[in-house]
Amino acid sequence: MSRRYFESLRPLDCSTIDAVPGGLFLARVEHAQYRWNAQKPFYAVVFSVLEPKRLKGYRLSGRLYATPKAMWKLNWFLRDFGYDTELLSRGEINDRALVGLQGVVKVSYSIVKGMFYLNFEAFAPAEKWKELSPLAADEHSGSELA
Repeated sequence: MSRRYFESLRPLDCSTIDAVPGGLFLARVEHAQYRWNAQKPFYAVVFSVLEPKRLKGYRLSGRLYATPKAMWKLNWFLRDFGYDTELLSRGEINDRALVGLQGVVKVSYSIVKGMFYLNFEAFAPAEKWKELSPLAADEHSGSELA
């Protein structure tokens, strides 16, 4: 069975903003799948926002590249989100083992050749959320809800 999520189909109380703003979020991995590409293999990752509360349930979809040059960021994500250290030490990533992992993710947006992209900028362990959440509140204060 294939599932697709469309923010515009959500109930009105959940769709009070056009898009999730950039910034820091406590999030859980909802879906992760390796996608082979001859030039840039990547993991398509979908996070579900847990905090801040006003954005709970929103989904953040993006890519974590698995090229030799980008492996540092994939490793950072795996380490900070608490991926199995034994599997990581063997260089093994199990897509199913990624689902349910939680941590802090910093996102930003960019437009390249007219296409809108979400970027995963940084990661931190979930335990750091309380320490980092004042920063998240400052970042999100500029985007008022209707």
